[in-house]
Amino acid sequence: MSPGGGGQVPTIDEDAARELQALLDGPHAALREATRQRLSALGLEKADGLPRDDYRDLVLQWTREVGRAGDGARSFPREHGGQDDPGGRIATFQTVGHSDLSLLVKMGVQFGLFGGAVHRLGTDKHHRAYLRDIGTLDLPGCFAMSESGHGSDVRSIRTQARYDAEAGEFVLHTPDETARKDWIGNAARHARMAAVFAQLDVAGEAQGVHAFLVPIRHADGSVVAGVEIEDCGDKMGLQGVDNGRLRFSAVRIPRDNLLDRFGTVAEDGVYSSPVRSPGARFFTMIGALVEGRICIGGAGLAVARNALTIAVRWGERRRQFGTGLDMDTPLMDYLTHQRRLLPAVCESYVLQAAHDHLTQQYVEVLEQPEPGGDKQRAVEALAAGLKAVATWHMVAAVQNARECCGGKGYLWENRFASLRNDSDVFVTFEGDNTVLLQLVAKTLLSDYAAQFEDLDAIAMMRTLTSRQAGRVLGDLGRTFKRSDLRDPDWQAEALQFREDRLVDSLARRLRTLVKDGTDPLRALSRCQDHALAAARAHIERLSHELFRANATTPLLEQVRDLAVLSTIEHDRAWWLEHGFLSADASKDLQKQVNALCADLRPHALTLVAGFGIPDALLRAPIAIAEQTGGAGSD
Repeated sequence: MSPGGGGQVPTIDEDAARELQALLDGPHAALREATRQRLSALGLEKADGLPRDDYRDLVLQWTREVGRAGDGARSFPREHGGQDDPGGRIATFQTVGHSDLSLLVKMGVQFGLFGGAVHRLGTDKHHRAYLRDIGTLDLPGCFAMSESGHGSDVRSIRTQARYDAEAGEFVLHTPDETARKDWIGNAARHARMAAVFAQLDVAGEAQGVHAFLVPIRHADGSVVAGVEIEDCGDKMGLQGVDNGRLRFSAVRIPRDNLLDRFGTVAEDGVYSSPVRSPGARFFTMIGALVEGRICIGGAGLAVARNALTIAVRWGERRRQFGTGLDMDTPLMDYLTHQRRLLPAVCESYVLQAAHDHLTQQYVEVLEQPEPGGDKQRAVEALAAGLKAVATWHMVAAVQNARECCGGKGYLWENRFASLRNDSDVFVTFEGDNTVLLQLVAKTLLSDYAAQFEDLDAIAMMRTLTSRQAGRVLGDLGRTFKRSDLRDPDWQAEALQFREDRLVDSLARRLRTLVKDGTDPLRALSRCQDHALAAARAHIERLSHELFRANATTPLLEQVRDLAVLSTIEHDRAWWLEHGFLSADASKDLQKQVNALCADLRPHALTLVAGFGIPDALLRAPIAIAEQTGGAGSD
C-alpha cells in the first residue's frame, strides 16, 4: 500500500457542499432541515446504556414528540390532521435514518404501516375514527401481516377471519403455530390495535386476504380477551422496537373493522368488491402499501451515508505508515482506502437520484390512481428493485467503512455496531431482497413479451439475433479510445447493452424450458440466478441514467464517472465474455477508476459534507472531535 497524495488535509469547499446537499435534499429541503434540527434536539444520547424496556419506552416518547410535531400524519388527509403530503413523509422518514434507527422503525410501523393500512386500505369511516389519533400516537398500533410459516408469501397466510352474519361480527382465529403473527413491531409492549391480515371467509366461501382492525390491548394496557401476546426477545439490533408475536382465539370484532376499500361485507353477509378478480384484488391491495418499500430503500441510503461520513472524516485525520520521521500521511491518501470509500460515496449520490424519481412517480400515481395500470406496475417494480439494491449498497458501505476505521471502528461509541446491527434487517424488511428482485425480473419479462406480441416465434428470434449481433459486432468493429470510458453516451450504452442482453437471454432460456414441458414456475426457479442478474442490471442502468441529468458541474461529472465505471469494473468479466470490452479496454477501465479516485480524493470531505448530517445525529467521536494517534494498524 503506497500513498496516493501529499500530507495536507483537504478542506471542505463550503459552496460546493451546499450545492451537493441541495441536490440530495431536493424539493423538500426545508422540511429535511427542520427534521434534522428537531432530531438533534431530542437528546439521542439518552438511549446509551439503557435497559431494553426503558429504551423502548424512550423511543415511544420520541415517536410521540415527532407525531405531535406533525410528521406522523404528514401523508394523511388534511381533514384528519394530515397535510396530504406523501412525498414529504418519505423525505422526513429518510432524514430520520440519520438518527436512532429504533426511532426510525417505530415511526415506520406506527405512521407508515399501521397508519398507512388504515389510510390506503380503509374508507372514510375508518379515516374519521382513527387517523388523527394514529398521527399523534394517541392510538398506538401495529401491522400484523407476517406469519411464522409465511414470511414473504402473504397470499398464503393462514390467520382466519370468518364472518358471523347473525352477530354482524368477524371472528379472528389463529389455527396453528405456523399462522401466528411474528416479528410484529410495537406489539410486544405498546400497541393497542393491530391491522391484521387474514383469509376472509364469508358463508363458507374464501374471498382471499383482507385487513382488519383488531383491538389487542385496553387503554390501561391489559390484553384483550382471546389475544395472546409474546415478546420476540432480544434481537441483533433495534432493541428500542418491541417486536412481538400475536395469536387470536376466536376474537370477535365489529363488521366495520374490515378495512374495506377493495372488498366489503354487507350486514346480511353479501361480499362485494370493485376489483372482480381475487388475484387482481390481492395485488391491488398489496400495491397500495408500496410506500413502505420506498421508505426502507431511502432509509438504507441514509444509513450508508452515515457510515461513509464517519469513515471519510476519520480517514482524513488518521495518519500511519510513514517513512522515517514522516508520519503525516492520511489514510485517505492511500489508493486502497480511496477505492473502498469513494465509489460508494459516489454511488450514494446516484441511488438518491433514483429514489427521488421513484418518490415523484409514486406521488403521481396517488394523485391519478389507476389500479393495476402500467404506471402503478412500474412504480411497484422500481420500489422493489431499488429497495433491494439500496439496502445491499448499505450493507457493503457500512462494512467497508467499519473496516476502514480499523480498531476505532470496532468501538461501540463510533456507531458502526449500532448502524450495522440496527440496519441489517433492512434487507428483509418489506420483502426479502432476493424475492423482490424476482418480482422486478417478472416485470421485465412482461414488458419484453409486450414488445413482440405481434411477432411469431421465428420473427422474434430473428429480431433478437439481429439486435444483439449488431451491438456486439458494432462494438468490436470500432477502435476503442480511452476517452470512451468517460463518455456518458458510452457508459449508458454499456449498461443498456448488459440489461438488454440479460433480459433477452433469460426470455430465451425460459421459452426453451417451457417448450420442453417444464412448468413455467419451475422454469423460472431454474433460472433464478439469471433473473436476479437481469433485475439488478435494470436498476443499475436506470439509476445511472437518472443521475446523468444531475451531473451539471465538473465535480458531479467525476462523481458520475467513478460511480458508473466502478459498476462496470465490478462486473467487467460479463462485458468481456459478451464482447463489449476488449482486454485492453478492460485493463484501462481499472486505470481510469484509479485515476478518478485520485481526482476525487481532494473533494472527499466536501462530498460527505454534502450528505448534510449534523454532528448531533452522527454521534461518532472519531468523526467529530479532532483525534490524534501514532502509527499502527488501528
